[in-house]
Amino acid sequence: MPILLIFLCIALIGIDQLIKFWIVNNIDLGTSISFIPGVSLTYLQNTGAAWSILEGKQVFFYVISVLAIVAIIYFWIKSKHNLMLQLGLSIVLAGTIGNFIDRIFHSFVVDMFQLNFINFPIFNFADACLTVGFVFIFIGFIKEENN
Repeated sequence: MPILLIFLCIALIGIDQLIKFWIVNNIDLGTSISFIPGVSLTYLQNTGAAWSILEGKQVFFYVISVLAIVAIIYFWIKSKHNLMLQLGLSIVLAGTIGNFIDRIFHSFVVDMFQLNFINFPIFNFADACLTVGFVFIFIGFIKEENN
């Protein structure tokens, strides 16, 4: 099963980078286009973290990203008995690496998904992976507590 999770992680990173490549090459910076009802594609360059906090602190994000990647891999290896936890960690790893690739090559993260039905920051596929991955990690911890 671990090899499937590695392939999942690689596939999610690839999807993230393909979406970002398409956005950068097809939508002008700051421009918004309708995607599906309630969601627009809006190309933004985020030099910060979620909600643009710590904007422009790239060295900090490089260090944090590397530390996070190392920690995720460590916990992934240690959690070999908990598939749900490993799944969550694999998805979080994909999101972390996806945004780290942006920071390395662009010095910003490409964001694009704008939810028009609520006031929520514009985000990207890697951010969605982080959120979904943390849900699986939470479920994995609950499952472990019940065993």
